[in-house]
Amino acid sequence: MTIRMEEIASEIVRLQGELDREIEARRKVLGWEVRKRIVAFEKGIALDHRRLRLGVASFLRRSALLTILTAPVIYSLIIPMALLDAWASLYQAVCFRAYGIPRVRRSAYISLDRRHLKYLNWIEALNCLYCSYANGVVAYVREIGSRTEQYWCPIKHALRVSDPHRRYHEFLEYGDAEGYRARLDAFRSALQAEDTPKTDTRA
Repeated sequence: MTIRMEEIASEIVRLQGELDREIEARRKVLGWEVRKRIVAFEKGIALDHRRLRLGVASFLRRSALLTILTAPVIYSLIIPMALLDAWASLYQAVCFRAYGIPRVRRSAYISLDRRHLKYLNWIEALNCLYCSYANGVVAYVREIGSRTEQYWCPIKHALRVSDPHRRYHEFLEYGDAEGYRARLDAFRSALQAEDTPKTDTRA
């Protein structure tokens, strides 16, 4: 990276830390915190949440007909998601072990904690469970893909990529043939030396 790119990357890290502090402050306002990966609410807040829960009958009456009719189509995606989850897990168990790449810890990306919120009825809790799993699988597979890309092809694209993964900005510039030949082994060694990221208990 150029000096300017490094400065921008450092600023992003600084801003992420500032955002984390603001999120923590907001959590205190809402009356909850994470203790050893378990969410704990202040006394009385859980009771308030139960009072705010909308009954299933009322929830269905307020739902648009198209929402109800399209629900089976939405939930049908669980089948390919589960297959992707299983296949990606098998892939990294076999290939990452063969290449000496640290395996991605699935639990760091798939979190199913929203179902414990007392202000959600069982349909809303199921919806949250579904979305948490589906988006978690996508994030999990994305990290597996990013490690694979760093090992085999750590090269940026010529065209702008929307929302690239976190490793992308460190990749070699498009067209840097000498850099590719000279630094590919270094990219692989850096990847093999990585520790699997720990789950952020603040999230």
